[in-house]
Amino acid sequence: MLVPFGRGLWTDEGPVAPALAGFVYPTRMAVAQLADGGLWVWSPTPMTDKMRREVDRLGEVRALVSPNHFHERWMAEWAQVYPQAELYMAPGMARRHPDLPQSHELSGDPPPLWAGQIDQVPVPGNIYTTEVLFFHRLSRTVLVADLMQHLPKGWFGGWREQIARVDGILGEEPQVPWRFRLSFIDRKAARHAITEVLDWRADQLLMAHGPLISQGARGLLHRSFAWLMD
Repeated sequence: MLVPFGRGLWTDEGPVAPALAGFVYPTRMAVAQLADGGLWVWSPTPMTDKMRREVDRLGEVRALVSPNHFHERWMAEWAQVYPQAELYMAPGMARRHPDLPQSHELSGDPPPLWAGQIDQVPVPGNIYTTEVLFFHRLSRTVLVADLMQHLPKGWFGGWREQIARVDGILGEEPQVPWRFRLSFIDRKAARHAITEVLDWRADQLLMAHGPLISQGARGLLHRSFAWLMD
């Protein structure tokens, strides 16, 4: 179900999705209404008849966005239902998905469709993935797929709980998981990108794997990336 999260922005809580070694994670989608009434869909959750009705009531889907190569799971479903939508994917993803319609590679410059409404910054230098962070200006919301996470204690069981604790995703507040911190082989490039992110006048934070944060997002971002900026 689409739930409002600030002006011109909605979110949907998707199903729990499996990952490697039996780990499972919550999922979340965001839908932004552009100035022309079209819709921008970030990290789509599964397409259902109910979801299609809710989305169609808001407007026409113009863009389907995958912020990194972990968040393309349901892109094909949406592309089939909305063939008029343009696909936008993080750097390097298109060659991994010849099954998808032709897509555009996201860069640091927003395409004309959402320029001036949604800012974006690719964060390079990580061997896992190049994630693209977004800032929805109207609601002052930063959208993060995997570079920040925060799951409740008890989400995992047994040895997975211990690994998640060491990874830092069960702490007191959202932060960059240690597996991502240690995977930045070009910290200078990443630091340059995050500097732009920290300049965003953010109030809210929308994470794919964590609670919705409705205030204090800018301070939280500064604390979460302090290890990289030092």
